[in-house]
Amino acid sequence: MNRRRSPASLWLDTLLAALLLGPLLAPFLAASQFLFLPRIAHIIYTMGNHVCPQPEMGVVLAPPWTMAVCMRCYGTLMAVLLTRVWIGRSPAAQEWYWLHQYGGRGWAVAILLMLFYPLEWALQHYGVWGYSNWVVFPFGAIAGLGLGLLIMPRLYPKASLAASH
Repeated sequence: MNRRRSPASLWLDTLLAALLLGPLLAPFLAASQFLFLPRIAHIIYTMGNHVCPQPEMGVVLAPPWTMAVCMRCYGTLMAVLLTRVWIGRSPAAQEWYWLHQYGGRGWAVAILLMLFYPLEWALQHYGVWGYSNWVVFPFGAIAGLGLGLLIMPRLYPKASLAASH
């Protein structure tokens, strides 16, 4: 099995790791008063405020500091991570669940899955239910699954081929 990774794969994995670890580490960095760590936390929180519709709903990890994003956003990231693991184990990205191979229909399925994210937010916003991490996380995860199943074979074309050798 060939374990060499392309520079693009390493860059994408580093970016995904930063996206996953940043929201978790931000509260601890902010709570520490060590050198420049609170400034790094400020950068992470600023990014979270720009991508998350409800960053103030993040889970409290280092009181009074919360995660930099809500659990809906983090569910999306976790599902993207799951699809990254799958593509690394996929023989040739031809399994039925990789949506890129279906063209427009695959895009439609991916978009339908990704719409779970704004659907949940809208239902919450219009009072159908209140905010609950137990509700928002799976909606975000379904959206992330749709995104990952569509884009991972395109982002990691060599990873799926290397797994088959």
